[in-house]
Amino acid sequence: MVNGPMFNPFEVSQRQLDKSAEKLDLDPDVHALLREPMRTLEVHFPVRMDDGKARMFTGFRVQYNDARGPTKGGLRFHPEETVDTVKALAAWMTWKCAVVDIPYGGAKGGVVCNPKELSAWELERVARGYVRAVGRFIGPEKDIPAPDVYTTPQIMAWMVDEYSTIVGYNAPGVITGKPIPIGGSLGRGDATARGTVYSIFEAAKVIDLPLQGTTVAIQGYGNAGFFAAKLMQELAGSKIVAVTDSRGGVYAEDGIDPEAAFDHKKVTGSVTKLAGTRSVTNQELLELDVDILIPAAIENVITEENADAVKAKIIAETANGPTTPEADEILYGKGKYIIPDFLCNAGGVTVSYFEWVQNIGGYYWTLEEVHRRLQEKMTRAFHAIHQTAQENNVDNRTAAYMVAVQRVAEAMRLRGWV
Repeated sequence: MVNGPMFNPFEVSQRQLDKSAEKLDLDPDVHALLREPMRTLEVHFPVRMDDGKARMFTGFRVQYNDARGPTKGGLRFHPEETVDTVKALAAWMTWKCAVVDIPYGGAKGGVVCNPKELSAWELERVARGYVRAVGRFIGPEKDIPAPDVYTTPQIMAWMVDEYSTIVGYNAPGVITGKPIPIGGSLGRGDATARGTVYSIFEAAKVIDLPLQGTTVAIQGYGNAGFFAAKLMQELAGSKIVAVTDSRGGVYAEDGIDPEAAFDHKKVTGSVTKLAGTRSVTNQELLELDVDILIPAAIENVITEENADAVKAKIIAETANGPTTPEADEILYGKGKYIIPDFLCNAGGVTVSYFEWVQNIGGYYWTLEEVHRRLQEKMTRAFHAIHQTAQENNVDNRTAAYMVAVQRVAEAMRLRGWV
């Protein structure tokens, strides 16, 4: 399930933009500017390893578009990180921030490394080294990183400390996804999954699907997948019948206890071989006869090869880019209701925005207030997209792009860029 040459993620993001630009009859100059990131930074920095030797690391930071405000986006530590992946994710962050109507542009960053091979001390030195390398390009009013693949609140804590040391004052607003004691927001831990679930609530209403007792399959059982399972069970009364991770998965017709599956994974490293279940592959999970499918793992898992076999009524894209453009057309033709990724998983960046607002204001909200504001944002964004799709007779992803691109283009025109 690794990206091959036919699945360059940045080219996929450009094709999705091109489709919406055509529907919008977008000004060619605006379209050309939106097809490429405004700034792409590549850095190389040395880190002293535990054995005393220095090792060079490569990092990226892509600031895609800042017409609507400072750029915002996660930072990934991954051994196979590429600049094209980072560019694609920065583009999707731009549309994600616009579609939920928060005053940010999109960015993304990455460091080529395998955190599993680094000690805690080495990990801290990589985090601080990256901030020193990109420090002049980030800031609370400029570009605000956050955790992403293989990065954690602790890594964000080291980064905000390093940045504060560089500028000479405490600057919690430079990074979101921080631990609570140093300016993190309540509600950040399950924000991505909670945003997904709030989106599913609205999708179920528009297709007239009562959620109580619905069956759910989840591909990817990390933080987002686990909380999506837990919240769908608790808030919607749904039954989780299948979950998978990178090693495989499990299925149980009578339902899986999300907490038991997560505890099993923590002990064994995988959800596989959970008591009372039978095994299921990642591929098989996508084709199960369930009401709701939540791809929460990696990109490009639903393709033209398997889209016709997808049976779920609602596909809630918690992962970034899980569906290829060819698969989109097949699913739309079959009447499947897709909640596109940059709406569906926007709960994380929305609560990150709330964290930044609290940091800037120095006043912190209750958990209930965070949840209420998140549900308001997600619901309003969902219906803007649904209405656009219905009015223009297009699929939801194209509609989401139309809403987001229109908002970014308007900001660019008002600024006099084009």
